[in-house]
Amino acid sequence: MLLAGGQGSRLGVLTSKVAKPAVSFGGKYRIIDFPLSNCINSGVDTVGVLTQYQPLRLNTHIGIGIPWDLDRNIGGVTVLPPYEKISSTEWYTGTANAIYQNVDYIDSFNPEYVLILSGDHIYKMDYEVMLDFHKQNKAECTIAVMPVPMEEAKRFGIMITDENRKITDFEEKPENPRSNLASMGIYIFNWKTLKEALTAEADQPNLDFGKHVIPYCHKKGAPLYAYEFTGYWKDVGTLNSYWEANMELIDIVPEFNLYEEYWKIYTKSEALPPQYFASTSKVEKSIIGEGTEIYGEVYNSVIGCGVTIGKGTVVRDSIIMNHSVIGVDCELNKTIVAEDVHIGNGSRFGIGDEAENETDPHIYNHGLVCIGEKSVIPEGITVGKNACIFGVTDESDYQNNELPSGKTLNKAGEE
Repeated sequence: MLLAGGQGSRLGVLTSKVAKPAVSFGGKYRIIDFPLSNCINSGVDTVGVLTQYQPLRLNTHIGIGIPWDLDRNIGGVTVLPPYEKISSTEWYTGTANAIYQNVDYIDSFNPEYVLILSGDHIYKMDYEVMLDFHKQNKAECTIAVMPVPMEEAKRFGIMITDENRKITDFEEKPENPRSNLASMGIYIFNWKTLKEALTAEADQPNLDFGKHVIPYCHKKGAPLYAYEFTGYWKDVGTLNSYWEANMELIDIVPEFNLYEEYWKIYTKSEALPPQYFASTSKVEKSIIGEGTEIYGEVYNSVIGCGVTIGKGTVVRDSIIMNHSVIGVDCELNKTIVAEDVHIGNGSRFGIGDEAENETDPHIYNHGLVCIGEKSVIPEGITVGKNACIFGVTDESDYQNNELPSGKTLNKAGEE
């Protein structure tokens, strides 16, 4: 069961029109491709994807699961949005509530084990190895954990275990952590145990795994185990961690390798022509998606599919998503450009000194510039750092053709 209903509000304008798991990543993928590919690479062939917030692009992307070989007569992939019931209709209010509302779906397969995943992490993991660990220990619930630096442990749900990795206690975001094993939000349950816990705790508001289900199992004396994962795992929950994870893909020896033969990442691909590099182009250490035309210069960047970068334009340390058009003689520094954006000639981004963002300093920081999808930016505009633009803008929206550092310009309106 893949939880993909989250808004991902800390990604700012990138998720104002699209669910976080459907955000582009690494030039040609979307974030949800990673857990879905892990499933098929691990031999999991029955996947329920729980959607809620802005699900259209996610639903279209997943379709009937053909890219992941999940179009099957029995099992396969099923998209599970909230639905109307006779007595009451409710949104999914918490991670475990979403599972509780789909008990009938799970029951229809009569499973012995249920794997719970988040749709918004970038990692490769063989769930079969975790299941073997679960069976060997005769566990009723196994939680994937990852060692984190002790000083960061207070940000996570922390598991305290004995020498056999049996969980003796756990703390949600503890002030003084007693262990550094952080929960990754990946669980394997015996279905009988999970169903009992969900039914018993069903009335809890915002029914959650960390706050309700796992404490319930622990109190009942069910054997809980921690499975330690040591591979690459990134929660791309903030704009900066999203930018970093993309940049790590283009390291000379990438920490996260998209090119491994035996662990492919599958995605739904459009039928696009190959990349085109004009004689005026120059590209160094970048990922360039299919159908992209480059007439300018690109350094240390991740460029999506069907993008056009005009002559004389220089792009550095940036992410440009699918089908965006960058005019001629532009300059982009540390800029995240969402899908279908149009940038006029001679515009410059990430210029000048940093200033704290005026509306959402906790979202727009680290000197990044963020441009929301379908935005239009006129010619000759200069934009500072920690700035954000969203919507169709024209010259009258900018003073002296400038948006200073730390400013937010949102013309998308509330819908």
